[in-house]
Amino acid sequence: MKVVPQNREVRAGAAQRSASSSEEVSRLLARTRRDFLRSAAGVTLGSTLLRSSWARAVASPSRKKVVVVTFGGGARDQETFAPEGQENIPHLMRELIPQASFFTQVVNRGILGHYVATASLATGVYETINNFASLPPEYPTVFEYFRKDLKRPPSDAWVVAPSNGFNRMGESNHRSYGAGLGARVILPKHLLTAATSGRNTDFEHLLRDNYETPFYAPELGGSEFELQQLEMILKLSVDDFRTHAQTLSSPDELSVYIARQLMRQVAPSLLWITMHDIDIAHAGAYSLYVEGIRRTDRLCSDLWKTIQSEPEYAGTTTLFILPDFGRDSDDDSGGNGFQHHRTGDALSRTTWMLVAGPGIRQGVVFDRAIDSTDLVPTLGSMLGFSPSLAQGKPIGELL
Repeated sequence: MKVVPQNREVRAGAAQRSASSSEEVSRLLARTRRDFLRSAAGVTLGSTLLRSSWARAVASPSRKKVVVVTFGGGARDQETFAPEGQENIPHLMRELIPQASFFTQVVNRGILGHYVATASLATGVYETINNFASLPPEYPTVFEYFRKDLKRPPSDAWVVAPSNGFNRMGESNHRSYGAGLGARVILPKHLLTAATSGRNTDFEHLLRDNYETPFYAPELGGSEFELQQLEMILKLSVDDFRTHAQTLSSPDELSVYIARQLMRQVAPSLLWITMHDIDIAHAGAYSLYVEGIRRTDRLCSDLWKTIQSEPEYAGTTTLFILPDFGRDSDDDSGGNGFQHHRTGDALSRTTWMLVAGPGIRQGVVFDRAIDSTDLVPTLGSMLGFSPSLAQGKPIGELL
């Protein structure tokens, strides 16, 4: 009779040691990022400040805009923030981080699948939906909170998603929110497929849908943006869309192209863009993975420049950039290094976040741990809505 409780105690003790070890690895990673950025990018170490302790020049709530950029799978520090990786992120290092508040320790405690992790970022709750099923989030999304609380029209909240698997993330199936209250979703690959009428040989490099599971082809459903709406809403003919797509080298470039058109023609207050090129790592080609990092770095810079140059966005917009999660370490025998994110270890779960815009402290790095579910409550505090079912907390350093 004494064996069972002893085994339980042993298991509990092992779990506590494992959690403690994971937290220590996350803290070490955060300190390493902090120290590197302080020396390489000239940022200063920040501390949690009350709103009244420093001046913030911000737009009135009715004029504030937010652009959120997430990208699938993230990238390891040895290809980004470590000394040997900085050559892959010149725009982040030289342009964006000096203008931003940078958080070195954003922890994802949920499922490490791209759709479910991105849905968790958008709801502020660790979703448990099937990562490979065409299902909406179970909890209300940031778009639903935003539109319902602030009585905003459908045109004011949009998602530009990289893969057909993301087509349901615009709105949840929660009975108090759901249908009709979410964001409009644009799937550039879906539009391109329709625009080429099935003759996709010239666009094959733009139409690969899911690097992790190449045989997965989800059914589309929900309220997707359709091809005939290109000209009506984005003032872009199908011929122009096809012609421009031919000049692009990646799916993410196609997504950013559409996002720019959306900003110029519709100017939504809440725009969410998910990039996916880095996830080519699943194919096992290290050179393509690094190429994806460099392209994402450039596209993030291009988006920030667009924000600064568009009259509807300049001076009123806060930009958030963050990965959904990380990737496996080369040293973990249970993983596949840069190729996958299967271990669930601290390196796979500890990412970062960059925030830039009016009223955001510039060139400051924070290394305290924050949770990836803190994003939605922070957006609520910024824009004036209440995400009542979100599990995270507002990030005080940004408010």
